[in-house]
Amino acid sequence: MRFLKSLLFTTLMFVSIPPFAVAVVLALPLERKVGYVIAASWARFVLMLLRVIVGLRYQVEGTENIPKRNTVVLWKHQSTFETLVQLLLIPQQSWVLKRELLWIPFFGWGLKALSPIAIDRNAGRSAVEQVIEQGSRRLAEGLWINIFPEGTRMAPGSTRRYGLSGVLLAQANDRSVLPVAHNAGEFWPRRGWMKKPGVVRIRFGPLVETAGREAREVNREVQAWIESTVKELGPRGGCSERQDRANATV
Repeated sequence: MRFLKSLLFTTLMFVSIPPFAVAVVLALPLERKVGYVIAASWARFVLMLLRVIVGLRYQVEGTENIPKRNTVVLWKHQSTFETLVQLLLIPQQSWVLKRELLWIPFFGWGLKALSPIAIDRNAGRSAVEQVIEQGSRRLAEGLWINIFPEGTRMAPGSTRRYGLSGVLLAQANDRSVLPVAHNAGEFWPRRGWMKKPGVVRIRFGPLVETAGREAREVNREVQAWIESTVKELGPRGGCSERQDRANATV
């Protein structure tokens, strides 16, 4: 049954991409926020399908840590789930992503219309400079910047050295960084399309100040908080199924 539910969800998700992507592109002549509203509506639709078909919901903790001023948000990267939910949890935003995503028919076209920061991940220092240059412009325009400092999706229980571009971008613009941990990879794995029912727990951490600090020191603090929190959340975050149902917000 889980196979059939996962297959149905995945099929409907992919079928939904072209009409929403075309709508985002057609909205280009309008105010920028129109395209973001359409994209957020698509994410809300997909997560509704996920909840109804698969039985996978999510709950959010630590929203009091989200500042009023736009800033740089550093996310744990385990699955596709967090790329969807950030559209609903963070105000109007831009994303640091690999440029190859823009080449995907329909999905890439819609993504490009939303002003992402698309980089060549093999460009080394040049890629970091692109993030700082383009990210500074997006911050000045009032957008929030979402970054996956690991650079790729990691299996639960694993990590790699966090990239410095997010911290350097924050420092260049007098911003703190907002760390986000979650356990989405336990339910929506990075490879394959089988999904598990349950509750994804997402936790926003305290803002990490960057001013006057060495970038690597800030990065180590962010990574330590995210990785320790991911372990704390665990496969079920220490909640019973009944508690999961009671605590789930969506």
